[in-house]
Amino acid sequence: FLTPNLYPHPTRSAPKVQVYSRHPVTAGSENVLNCYVEGFHPPKIDITLLKNGEPMKNVKYSDMSFNDDWTFHRLVYATFTPTKSDVYTCRVDHEAFTEPQSFRWDPDY
Repeated sequence: FLTPNLYPHPTRSAPKVQVYSRHPVTAGSENVLNCYVEGFHPPKIDITLLKNGEPMKNVKYSDMSFNDDWTFHRLVYATFTPTKSDVYTCRVDHEAFTEPQSFRWDPDY
C-alpha cells in the first residue's frame, strides 16, 4: 500500500500551450498542425483545434503523460493545408483558466 503524501499532489497548475506546424510552411502544401499543452494539473482538460472558429476534422490525440512533478502534457494534432486567409487556433479549457483560452497559430513562427 502507499503511504499518504509519498507522492505529493501538485496544486492547480495552468497549462502552457504551443501551437506550431510540423514542417516549414508552404502555402497550399499539406502539413500537420500541432498543439502541445504541458505543465497542467489536474489532468482534466479540453483541447480543440479550430480552423476559422470551427472544430477541425480528423484530429488526433496523443496519450496523456505526466512529468516528474506530476503535471501532465498532451499533444493534439491534425493534417491541414494552410492558406493565407485561414486562421488556426488551439482552444484550451482547464480549471486553472477562468474561461477557455485560444492560442493562435502563427505561420511565421
